[in-house]
Amino acid sequence: MTTHAGWETVIGLEIHTQLATKTKIFSGSSTAFGSAPNTQANLVDLAYPGVLPVLNKDVVRMAVKFGLSIDAEITKRSVFARKNYFYPDLPKGYQISQFELPIVGLGSLEITMEDGTKKTIGVTRAHLEEDAGKSLHEDFDGLTGVDLNRAGTPLLEIVSEPDMRSAKEAIAYMKKIHSLVRYLEISDGNMAEGSFRCDANVSVRPIGQEEYGTRAEIKNLNSFRFIEKAINHEVERQIDIIEAGGTIVQETRLYDSDKDETRSMRSKEEANDYRYFPCPDLLPLVIDQEYIEIVRKDLPELPEQKKARFQSEYGLSEYDADILTVSRDVSLFFEDVTKQVGDAKLSANWVMGDFSASLNKDNLELSESKVSSDDLALLLTRIKDDTISGKIAKEVFEAMWAGEGNADSIIDAKGLKQITDTGAIEAIIDEIIANNVGQVEQYRSGKEKVFGFFVGQVMKATQGKANPAAVNEMLKTKLKG
Repeated sequence: MTTHAGWETVIGLEIHTQLATKTKIFSGSSTAFGSAPNTQANLVDLAYPGVLPVLNKDVVRMAVKFGLSIDAEITKRSVFARKNYFYPDLPKGYQISQFELPIVGLGSLEITMEDGTKKTIGVTRAHLEEDAGKSLHEDFDGLTGVDLNRAGTPLLEIVSEPDMRSAKEAIAYMKKIHSLVRYLEISDGNMAEGSFRCDANVSVRPIGQEEYGTRAEIKNLNSFRFIEKAINHEVERQIDIIEAGGTIVQETRLYDSDKDETRSMRSKEEANDYRYFPCPDLLPLVIDQEYIEIVRKDLPELPEQKKARFQSEYGLSEYDADILTVSRDVSLFFEDVTKQVGDAKLSANWVMGDFSASLNKDNLELSESKVSSDDLALLLTRIKDDTISGKIAKEVFEAMWAGEGNADSIIDAKGLKQITDTGAIEAIIDEIIANNVGQVEQYRSGKEKVFGFFVGQVMKATQGKANPAAVNEMLKTKLKG
């Protein structure tokens, strides 16, 4: 996939996933989001002399869990290193990370594109590290404030191979990782709060060339939409420069979403610029096979496994199963509704249709939904037992979403119960046929499209409450004469 004829895009992603621990990676400070600045930083986080880091065992379990989920090598002996650089929000003057021996080695992940094509993306490594603090530039009248609440927050940095060839492939991969870490319950994946962030390494090369071009690293990417736009802009920028006779310099660039452009931050550092060396305060992290097997037993049903089961157990199409398993919360919601209704296809249609549309319209997470799985199951049960039609159900659902009560109370209050009395329906049909002799003759002469006219008249006369199946069956019999 190329942006310009003759050019190929090469993309690798570095995804920073905040791990869902209650305390930091090397201290007992809370990781809760939204507290007042500098209220969640203790002496370890502030780098006071004489204090020592203590590794949080939960981050090890979470990292191993991720590694097993992508069939990666789990490093039995990994090492923490000091990554040295100076910045106001880094109190120690170095960040504790992993360099030569990360906890998770080579793995892979399969992505599915919109057209159904599949591609395997290599994962180079995933290593544990601590986050830095945050520099604040607003409201300080030319000065910079520093909030160290994030300093020491545990991160798992997931580094891909440069296997993606378009922004769309990069987004598909990132969404797959996002779904996976939430399935594993190792991160809440909240991009707005910085729990899931990405740096993109982007380069271009002439089609057929094996050697990679000079790459630029784009930072400040915190939404899928911005990542796609930033990559596409950077590809255009690099090709334009090369085609104009210029050269690409290796650098770090910042994406400005307001101007939809990337701009240079600094020349890209090489690993040796950081003067990595093993952290003398932390022993090597040693993991045995027994521990790995204990973590393996704790793995949940993963997205691909759940997708296969939804197809075999519920008879769903690959497309439906794919959509319903992207989010663990959605998959659980769907299964809960299905178990109560006993109709997987009906449940899938409603969860993917009106229910998801309402969440999107109000910009709500599933956990904030105005309709519970029990409420939706009751509504679908009323479709199944012919209390209401599918069309009336949409009206009932809107009322449920507006907080007017459950399906039964709304159906009763609005008098929406479906007319299933065949005698009553037959009387209405007889009257409509008697009043529309011309249309009857048209139907009997072969103009079958007129049938829709009669259905419409019956539904109008019953205010949409007549059972559609009964109406169709009776009309066909009556119109034949």
